[in-house]
Amino acid sequence: MTEGGYRTDYPKPEKEKSALRGVIRAVGADVLVLQEMGDAPYLEELAVDLRAEGLDYPHRVLLDGPDGERHVAVLSRRPLQRVVRHANLSFAYLGASESVKRGLLEVALAADGGDVTLFAVPLKSRLTEVASDPNAEARRAAESGVVRDRILQRFPSPVAARYVIAGDFNDGPASRTLERMLARGTTRVASLVPAVDTRGETWTYHYAREESYAHFDHILVSEALRPHVAGGRARIFDGPGAGEGSDHRPVVMTLELP
Repeated sequence: MTEGGYRTDYPKPEKEKSALRGVIRAVGADVLVLQEMGDAPYLEELAVDLRAEGLDYPHRVLLDGPDGERHVAVLSRRPLQRVVRHANLSFAYLGASESVKRGLLEVALAADGGDVTLFAVPLKSRLTEVASDPNAEARRAAESGVVRDRILQRFPSPVAARYVIAGDFNDGPASRTLERMLARGTTRVASLVPAVDTRGETWTYHYAREESYAHFDHILVSEALRPHVAGGRARIFDGPGAGEGSDHRPVVMTLELP
């Protein structure tokens, strides 16, 4: 995404792609959640280039949602036990039925103690032409609610479930969007994992046009996984290359499973 809107000149320039790969190599995660990914050939290109640079993600999946240009994807060094593409999430918005444009991607990975499920969540950007919903806040809150409900359909007893919810929520930790994702009534769905960089800063998104910073990218975990979050928090990568290949900084979490 650019300062004035969405890119129309995909793919990224090679300089940005190289910087992004450098960040991915520095993070060295077992599993990556990718937002605003291009079509499948671009995901394949990224995986091939990373492998040539010494980091192999042999397992990859992309969700084709209603948005035909920007997708959510997962790259994994671990085998995927299950892949479910939730591309049919609809909700009421301003008197009409709308869809979560990029869907919800669900993958399960084998781990000690049982599978861990990952939900990759990309919610509506803050760009909108709807005057009655500035910054699309009401739309994101509605999207969050329908995504949460689908997760509860998959895991009706969330207390004992082992899942992670991660992505670009385009809203901060105290927003109605996050509030809806965390609980439904008295049912606790997940807990927000606090994240900070090496300087104690919490921003993950830089909007250069207004020189503003925000914490839009989040990782949430089910209650059963919360004790296994290493150090009780995630880290926001601020090493070399951060900010050169993307206007978002990666949020990195380690699970220590017995």
